[in-house]
Amino acid sequence: MKAIITTVLVLLAAYANAQMEVSYTEEVEGTTITITVPVNSDKGEIIAGLYNETSFLKSAPLQGASSGIKDGIATLTFTGVTPGVYGITIFHDTNNNKRMDFEPSGMPKENYGVSNNVMSFGPPQWADAKFEVASDAIEMEIRM
Repeated sequence: MKAIITTVLVLLAAYANAQMEVSYTEEVEGTTITITVPVNSDKGEIIAGLYNETSFLKSAPLQGASSGIKDGIATLTFTGVTPGVYGITIFHDTNNNKRMDFEPSGMPKENYGVSNNVMSFGPPQWADAKFEVASDAIEMEIRM
């Protein structure tokens, strides 16, 4: 009886695993967003997040990307982005700890930016950062 149960469990696990496999020859749906970020220093990396209105600055991004910096430029790409309205945030992770560092007063220690390059006092606002994605690839520069 134990052998039958074990065999059934192994077959179920194999079936579940087979359902999760993705063919790399499949075409990715959606479009591509490529971001270029001019940076003052090649130290660290640029980390970016792609958000919708619900997740903007409230939860994990829909997609994340990171890039090293070479000759003062970082390039990041989001793929498979479906049509809709999105916002992007970036920051320069100078100490490579994968998070934005803040002063005790709450002010950011590391440079940051958002799509549409709107800088204001206080945290970025969705209305300022949002942009529309259709079917064409998008290229944008985000400054910090």
